[in-house]
Amino acid sequence: MSEVLLETRNLKKYFPHKLGYVHAVDDVTLKINIGETLGVVGESGCGKSTLGRTILRLLEPTEGEVIYEGRNILPLKGKEFRKIQTGMQMVFQDPYSSLNPRMSVYDLIAEPLKVCKTVTGKEAMAKKVQETMELCGLSERHNNVYPHEMDGGRRQRVGLARALVLDPKFVVCDEPVSALDVSIQAQILNLLMDMQESRNLAYMFITHDLCVVRHISSNIMVMYMGQVVEYATKDEIFAHHVHPYTKALMSAIPTADLSRRNRERHVLKGEVSNPINPAPGCRFTPRCPYAGKKCQEPQPLTQIAPDHFVACHECVSFSS
Repeated sequence: MSEVLLETRNLKKYFPHKLGYVHAVDDVTLKINIGETLGVVGESGCGKSTLGRTILRLLEPTEGEVIYEGRNILPLKGKEFRKIQTGMQMVFQDPYSSLNPRMSVYDLIAEPLKVCKTVTGKEAMAKKVQETMELCGLSERHNNVYPHEMDGGRRQRVGLARALVLDPKFVVCDEPVSALDVSIQAQILNLLMDMQESRNLAYMFITHDLCVVRHISSNIMVMYMGQVVEYATKDEIFAHHVHPYTKALMSAIPTADLSRRNRERHVLKGEVSNPINPAPGCRFTPRCPYAGKKCQEPQPLTQIAPDHFVACHECVSFSS
């Protein structure tokens, strides 16, 4: 049985607004096992990146718990939190703005070691940096190169090396391949999977590309307006997705199979509901073709099959 590395319990992140609070992440509960990848998908603005940043405490949560290796890390401060923080890192979406243009590749990768003081001495630091660069497909000749002198793929390799140089156990990958060409995307994805196999890493892989998430994920979580609407294993969610929002996402996947060109399409209509002080019911209601009276009530995540959860009264009643 797999061992849980990280879990969240009723995690919330609200941003103040003159009219109330924007519910960016609202009551999210999840688990990620050692050596596994949780894919987080949804439209832009659904709270995926905010969730990742809140777990790492780059944004302080409004409410809830983040349990890392069996310990709630939210009350921790100072050196106690810094010690935990080295095991949790992030690969950012934009390989251009996430790197300091005034620093060389060597300095960029060495900076986390200096800040966290996990390696002392110039020789030991240089050895650690070179080992990490080699693992990430960067050669020694890149030591004195600056970010503006590199292409997007190599910049993202630098970002990955910065995350891995501290030997973390958990990495949040925030759309790490969305800004790259398709061929470079494949290289970065394969590199991430190789690193996972060799180091037994756990990933939270945030993306809006379902083809990518299918390739790399163990489990998939679908988010809509800050909430989890469906959660299942990769094979289960692609074979038996039931939430109308998930159906719409799946039907938008392009296919080269001409025999499927007339497949059923789920096109979303209507307006997105207001994220400021939302009503307690389903937030997908204005765009849902199956919306009814029960949708005005809270929609808890309910198990409809082994390792398959959905937040929809209609889906639960249909499955049962």
